[in-house]
Amino acid sequence: MGNTSAQRDAILVVGWSKAITGIIACLRQAGHPVVAYTGNGFETTECQPISPKTIDIPELDSSVELIDGLDEARGFSLIIVCTDENEFQKKTRIQQLEQVVSPDALIALNTESIPLSTIQRDAHHPERIIGVNWSEPADTTYFLEIITNEKTDDRLVEDFSTQAKQRWQKDPYVVRSDNGIRTRMLCAMIREAFFLLENKYVSVEDIDRACRNDPGYYLPFGGHFRYMDLMGTFIYGVVMQDLFPELSKDRHVPGFFTEMVQNGSLGMVTEKGFYPYKEGETAQWEVSFREFSQQIRDLMSRYPFQYEATPEWAHKPSVVHD
Repeated sequence: MGNTSAQRDAILVVGWSKAITGIIACLRQAGHPVVAYTGNGFETTECQPISPKTIDIPELDSSVELIDGLDEARGFSLIIVCTDENEFQKKTRIQQLEQVVSPDALIALNTESIPLSTIQRDAHHPERIIGVNWSEPADTTYFLEIITNEKTDDRLVEDFSTQAKQRWQKDPYVVRSDNGIRTRMLCAMIREAFFLLENKYVSVEDIDRACRNDPGYYLPFGGHFRYMDLMGTFIYGVVMQDLFPELSKDRHVPGFFTEMVQNGSLGMVTEKGFYPYKEGETAQWEVSFREFSQQIRDLMSRYPFQYEATPEWAHKPSVVHD
């Protein structure tokens, strides 16, 4: 991982989730040879592997090597893993990898709600396991969340974070408390949105308009705290003092949402979710989302966040497409 020459180390990507295609594309754009294992390998789950034909990577045959099993996963210093949010899958995958990879190879595995220490438990080398969460599409967004704890080898974390900044055009942050923060903040917003829907304050469309037309404008520019500084922190203190007691504290998933999932309303994958979708419409949403993500990325690069050291890539000229 520490190689600074033009030659990039090969990276092993393991998983079958939707995010895998974007991760592979991100690594390929940085010049890394990529080897991928998209099989399942879990006898007690119903997960389906991704067929090589469904991995939408240009020139797949020449740029990405697909392997049939993890027994071929030797000689890698970095393995990126994506599984379902399932403790059994994550721990089993680590056990499988530890049988074939070297003791100093870094295993970067997604985890949204399961503590890193739980995933590290029973591992032969817990110090080389970190949590890494990506955002869709992984090859066009700056997002990268790195989760560590007191067991983690800080040197490996620093090397991984540096590589993400310098090569993958990511803007990573490191959480050193065993759990990520991205999903916690997202779920806080979703919980309040569910509360407003369940109590018939507003419609789904109203909530989406409120999110898109207000925070959707300022969050890519500066985040919550920079925006409060811009607007004046005093007013937020006054509003929060009265509003905080009124916010939802529900500890359950609302019945209407449980019923939606049970009835197969799983989003665009089933062509129905909070909104209905006509045949062929979901494909256009996917294309539009990717185009929008690239345009937002280009726009954000014009207004780099004022870090102690702004990443070099943030100064590159960019073009906002029509």
